[in-house]
Amino acid sequence: MQYLFLKIVLTMRINENVLIEGSRVVFVPYKEHHVFRYNDWMQSEVLQQLTASEPLTLAEEYEMQKSWHLDEKKCTFILLEKDKWQTPECPETDCMCGDVNLYCIDSDDDVHTAEIEIMIADMSCRRKGIGQEALLLMMQFGVTKLQMCRFVAKIGLQNEPSLALFKRLGFQEESVSEVFQEMTLHLDITEDVRSELNTKTIHMECKVYEPKR
Repeated sequence: MQYLFLKIVLTMRINENVLIEGSRVVFVPYKEHHVFRYNDWMQSEVLQQLTASEPLTLAEEYEMQKSWHLDEKKCTFILLEKDKWQTPECPETDCMCGDVNLYCIDSDDDVHTAEIEIMIADMSCRRKGIGQEALLLMMQFGVTKLQMCRFVAKIGLQNEPSLALFKRLGFQEESVSEVFQEMTLHLDITEDVRSELNTKTIHMECKVYEPKR
């Protein structure tokens, strides 16, 4: 079991040349050419509060992108709005609308567990079903490609839309931290959950990523 866990950790960078296409959203690996717009997003005090993060300089953001790419436990995708992405003259960076991440965490009971995070940064892309589809696609990727058996999410108590979204997808409350003002939720991948994921992501396509300039 320990060998299997180590093998999974070492393949977390499996996404570095993968494009995932859904009906509303497209996933691409977080690359250097995405950094400028990502850094611009993260100057927003609202996004900083929702993601419990601090603003970085552009140079620091480039270093962060490199560290995420090299981190064997982290799997990061940039989200692209599919309608824009399908427009030939629209540059890839203009299609960006958020990001989604998996972070492999150690588990005392040898259950392969990943923390899952999502951010829809572009206000115009909210309330379009993009966040829900992105979570479903990311969980399916984690289950089928990384053999994840459990997902954990930590969400700020003030982020009611995200809390509602995760609960709608079957996540259950695990604990609440008054100190950090966040709720921890989890979802165990049972056979029923696996079957539902298969049904809801039947349209999912994995392709080789080629940057759209």
